[in-house]
Amino acid sequence: MRIKDKNYFKIPNAIFSLDLSAKAIALYSFLLKCENRKDFTCYPSYGVIGRAIKSCANTIRVYVNELVDKKLIEVTPTKILRRGKVQNGNLKFRILPIEVAVKFFDEEQMRRLREENTRIKVQRSLEKFDAKRAKTSR
Repeated sequence: MRIKDKNYFKIPNAIFSLDLSAKAIALYSFLLKCENRKDFTCYPSYGVIGRAIKSCANTIRVYVNELVDKKLIEVTPTKILRRGKVQNGNLKFRILPIEVAVKFFDEEQMRRLREENTRIKVQRSLEKFDAKRAKTSR
Protein backbone atom coordinates (compact mmCIF):
# COMPACT_ATOMS: atom_id res chain seq x y z
CA MET A 1 0.00 0.00 0.00
CA ARG A 2 1.40 3.41 -0.98
CA ILE A 3 1.01 6.39 1.37
CA LYS A 4 -0.20 9.57 -0.29
CA ASP A 5 2.29 12.47 -0.31
CA LYS A 6 0.03 14.70 1.78
CA ASN A 7 0.16 12.31 4.74
CA TYR A 8 3.74 13.04 5.74
CA PHE A 9 6.27 15.83 6.02
CA LYS A 10 10.05 15.93 6.15
CA ILE A 11 12.15 16.83 9.17
CA PRO A 12 15.64 18.11 8.36
CA ASN A 13 18.34 15.71 9.54
CA ALA A 14 20.29 18.66 10.99
CA ILE A 15 17.65 19.09 13.70
CA PHE A 16 19.20 16.14 15.54
CA SER A 17 22.63 17.78 15.74
CA LEU A 18 21.54 21.09 17.28
CA ASP A 19 21.61 19.98 20.93
CA LEU A 20 17.82 20.16 21.39
CA SER A 21 15.73 18.41 24.02
CA ALA A 22 13.43 15.62 22.84
CA LYS A 23 10.31 17.69 23.56
CA ALA A 24 11.73 20.65 21.60
CA ILE A 25 12.23 18.32 18.64
CA ALA A 26 8.65 17.07 19.09
CA LEU A 27 7.39 20.67 19.15
CA TYR A 28 9.43 21.58 16.08
CA SER A 29 8.06 18.52 14.28
CA PHE A 30 4.50 19.45 15.21
CA LEU A 31 5.00 23.02 13.96
CA LEU A 32 6.34 21.63 10.67
CA LYS A 33 3.24 19.46 10.41
CA CYS A 34 1.00 22.50 10.91
CA GLU A 35 2.89 25.03 8.81
CA ASN A 36 1.55 26.71 5.71
CA ARG A 37 4.15 25.70 3.12
CA LYS A 38 3.78 29.00 1.25
CA ASP A 39 4.74 31.39 4.06
CA PHE A 40 6.17 28.92 6.62
CA THR A 41 3.77 30.03 9.36
CA CYS A 42 1.22 28.37 11.60
CA TYR A 43 -1.02 29.42 14.47
CA PRO A 44 -1.62 26.44 16.79
CA SER A 45 -2.71 27.28 20.32
CA TYR A 46 -0.77 26.03 23.31
CA GLY A 47 -3.73 23.73 24.00
CA VAL A 48 -3.45 22.12 20.57
CA ILE A 49 0.32 21.83 20.91
CA GLY A 50 -0.03 20.43 24.43
CA ARG A 51 -2.36 17.68 23.30
CA ALA A 52 -0.05 16.81 20.41
CA ILE A 53 3.19 16.58 22.41
CA LYS A 54 1.66 15.69 25.79
CA SER A 55 2.80 18.78 27.71
CA CYS A 56 1.19 21.62 29.65
CA ALA A 57 1.24 25.27 28.51
CA ASN A 58 4.06 26.30 30.88
CA THR A 59 6.25 23.47 29.65
CA ILE A 60 5.46 24.33 26.04
CA ARG A 61 6.67 27.89 26.68
CA VAL A 62 10.04 26.45 27.72
CA TYR A 63 10.33 24.49 24.47
CA VAL A 64 9.12 27.41 22.35
CA ASN A 65 11.84 29.55 23.93
CA GLU A 66 14.38 26.80 23.25
CA LEU A 67 13.46 26.80 19.55
CA VAL A 68 13.54 30.61 19.42
CA ASP A 69 16.95 30.68 21.15
CA LYS A 70 18.29 28.17 18.61
CA LYS A 71 17.00 30.33 15.72
CA LEU A 72 14.64 27.62 14.46
CA ILE A 73 11.45 29.66 14.79
CA GLU A 74 10.20 33.19 15.26
CA VAL A 75 7.14 33.86 17.39
CA THR A 76 4.86 36.86 17.03
CA PRO A 77 1.79 37.60 19.16
CA THR A 78 -1.45 38.24 17.27
CA LYS A 79 -4.58 40.19 18.18
CA ILE A 80 -8.20 39.35 17.51
CA LEU A 81 -11.40 41.33 17.78
CA ARG A 82 -13.95 39.57 19.98
CA ARG A 83 -17.24 41.20 21.00
CA GLY A 84 -15.86 44.59 20.05
CA LYS A 85 -12.71 44.19 22.19
CA VAL A 86 -9.17 43.59 21.03
CA GLN A 87 -7.77 40.47 22.69
CA ASN A 88 -4.67 38.35 22.40
CA GLY A 89 -4.91 35.72 19.70
CA ASN A 90 -2.82 32.64 19.10
CA LEU A 91 0.86 33.06 18.56
CA LYS A 92 2.11 33.18 14.99
CA PHE A 93 4.95 30.69 14.56
CA ARG A 94 7.28 31.15 11.61
CA ILE A 95 9.66 28.30 10.85
CA LEU A 96 13.06 29.66 9.82
CA PRO A 97 15.30 27.96 7.26
CA ILE A 98 17.30 25.18 8.94
CA GLU A 99 20.50 26.73 7.55
CA VAL A 100 19.98 29.74 9.85
CA ALA A 101 19.87 27.49 12.92
CA VAL A 102 22.84 25.38 11.81
CA LYS A 103 24.96 28.48 11.14
CA PHE A 104 23.98 29.98 14.51
CA PHE A 105 24.75 26.69 16.30
CA ASP A 106 28.15 26.41 14.61
CA GLU A 107 28.99 30.03 15.48
CA GLU A 108 27.98 29.44 19.10
CA GLN A 109 30.14 26.32 19.25
CA MET A 110 33.11 28.26 17.88
CA ARG A 111 32.52 31.09 20.36
CA ARG A 112 32.47 28.59 23.25
CA LEU A 113 35.66 26.96 21.98
CA ARG A 114 37.40 30.36 21.77
CA GLU A 115 36.25 31.19 25.30
CA GLU A 116 37.49 27.84 26.60
CA ASN A 117 40.80 28.29 24.78
CA THR A 118 41.20 31.75 26.32
CA ARG A 119 40.37 30.37 29.77
CA ILE A 120 42.99 27.64 29.38
CA LYS A 121 45.63 30.16 28.22
CA VAL A 122 44.89 32.42 31.19
CA GLN A 123 45.03 29.45 33.57
CA ARG A 124 48.42 28.38 32.16
CA SER A 125 49.73 31.95 32.42
CA LEU A 126 48.63 32.12 36.04
CA GLU A 127 50.28 28.78 36.79
CA LYS A 128 53.55 29.99 35.22
CA PHE A 129 53.32 33.24 37.15
CA ASP A 130 52.70 31.37 40.41
CA ALA A 131 55.60 28.99 39.72
CA LYS A 132 57.94 31.89 38.93
CA ARG A 133 56.78 33.76 42.02
CA ALA A 134 57.32 30.67 44.18
CA LYS A 135 60.92 30.38 42.88
CA THR A 136 61.75 34.03 43.59
CA SER A 137 60.29 33.96 47.10
CA ARG A 138 62.60 31.15 48.26
